[in-house]
Amino acid sequence: MSHATLNYTETKITKELIKQIRALDTYDVLDGQSDAETLDPFIMTKERRRQMPIVGDPDEIVMARVKAFYNAIATSIENACGLMAVPMLKVSHEGFGRVLITVGKLVVLDRSLRDLHRFGFPSLEALNEQADRMIGDALMTIESYDAAAKA
Repeated sequence: MSHATLNYTETKITKELIKQIRALDTYDVLDGQSDAETLDPFIMTKERRRQMPIVGDPDEIVMARVKAFYNAIATSIENACGLMAVPMLKVSHEGFGRVLITVGKLVVLDRSLRDLHRFGFPSLEALNEQADRMIGDALMTIESYDAAAKA
């Protein structure tokens, strides 16, 4: 498939992300939305960033989006390696924190979070690239420290 015709709403990670978002949507607010509309809040263009305050507290909707993203990363890692991947997210009310994903006794992803009220990616392509990089790095870590991952 050529890069120009790739539909970024149809990749494995975006399909998983859509599943996670819909699973967190307990009040069916997103019913009737297309996949592209569901993914749209993850796109933080320069224009959208300019419209947001530099400092702000993330609301419940933003936090649900962050959780859905890292749940999708963990599920993708789990699907790829067959071992349970567990995301852990700790965020202050000011939008600073850390996310870890563990497999067994092994930390396979460790990211500092900041300015979560502005959480997003410049494009769906960037979302996919960053997610693929995180998943790939996690899988390499699991391969390198197999015994800890299976502990």
